[in-house]
Amino acid sequence: RHFAYDWRNEHLPELDQELDALQKRGIGLDAFWFPAGADPAGETHVRTILDFLRRRQVKTQLWLSTSVREEGTTQAQRVELAGKTVRWVADEAEKLGCKVGLYNHGGWYGEPENQIEIIRHVQRPNVGIVYNFHHGHPHIDRFPEMFRAMKPYLLALNINGMRKEGPKILPVGQGNLDEQMLRTVVESGYRGPIGILGHRAEVDAELALRENLDGLNRLRPRLKA
Repeated sequence: RHFAYDWRNEHLPELDQELDALQKRGIGLDAFWFPAGADPAGETHVRTILDFLRRRQVKTQLWLSTSVREEGTTQAQRVELAGKTVRWVADEAEKLGCKVGLYNHGGWYGEPENQIEIIRHVQRPNVGIVYNFHHGHPHIDRFPEMFRAMKPYLLALNINGMRKEGPKILPVGQGNLDEQMLRTVVESGYRGPIGILGHRAEVDAELALRENLDGLNRLRPRLKA
């Protein structure tokens, strides 16, 4: 009954149809993927999404993906550059009653430690982190300590099957690291939203969801704290 919308440009004219379909079936639009650059105010898709949310009075999480020029910049400069984007999006989201989740999508901005630094820098109460297993392969070795650090800021956690050597996206229960990573989550006391990733173009979304739920149900008895 909960849905996070991962769209592409060709879907932007259909936002009202998507929301109508969700509402007809009693499904909440809990999150909206929200890529933005250094000047989000000037980006057409940013304005389209914000206008849609305002017009339809949707309160949701904006999962903010962005990038920062790393070459020739210091850590403090990168934090400030990312902070300008985050601050603008957070202020616009606040007007709509929405939250902003910094989305790990690779690069400097995708490192949770840097995201925590950005959050502390911008000082906006509606900003947190949404962490995705499928973009977390570089973090596997330090996942327990990293998860403890980002837990106070975590708005949502998206899971899938995990193997160090790939493939990048597997159903839950089909990786060799799923149990240990999910055990870390359970033992941390995290009780926030957990999303199931359906990001497999070759597999129908219903089948992908069923595979993930089946795998999670097999793991659950071994994960009880």
